[in-house]
Amino acid sequence: MITKGKEAYHMAITSMDAEQAHLIRTAEAMAAAARTAPKTKGMDYIESLILTEGELEKLACVMEEMAAEGGPGILPRDAKCVRKSGAVLLLGIGYHRRGIDAWCNYCGLGGCAACAERNAACAFDSIDLGIALGSAVSVAADARVDTRIMMSVGIAAKRMKLLPEGTEIVYGIPISISGKSPFFDR
Repeated sequence: MITKGKEAYHMAITSMDAEQAHLIRTAEAMAAAARTAPKTKGMDYIESLILTEGELEKLACVMEEMAAEGGPGILPRDAKCVRKSGAVLLLGIGYHRRGIDAWCNYCGLGGCAACAERNAACAFDSIDLGIALGSAVSVAADARVDTRIMMSVGIAAKRMKLLPEGTEIVYGIPISISGKSPFFDR
């Protein structure tokens, strides 16, 4: 019962409506967790976007198109997972140098200048994105929402140019609330 002044309103919320609302709140909390995850030198280059409803179908179709063009066999399988999800969180990062320079050389190119010259990924791009991904899925786990991190979803999202220009490494996290996770035992 909800009260407003002296009036009382009775309402019923279906499990489907409650679950969809929880799913969207969880996706938003996952994006926030990715934003607040630790970053190398405190430099935040993470990009995020939440897809729902019709955007999921567009994403799945692009994944199937990529498979038809000779892409790996995981694409149609993962497209089915996207269709079974209630939302997808995209997380990505561009190529950025942190100014640690030659003594680091984790990129294997001799330092930040050589890495920039070749437009290569700084090793810390993947590290920061990985920590953000882990933070995001931990929020989903705490909220009892099923997830799976998928590179295939990220590659399709990249093709669709869903994240800002220059976002080079992208992963997708389909999320679902159902009696059994659609992302495992496929």
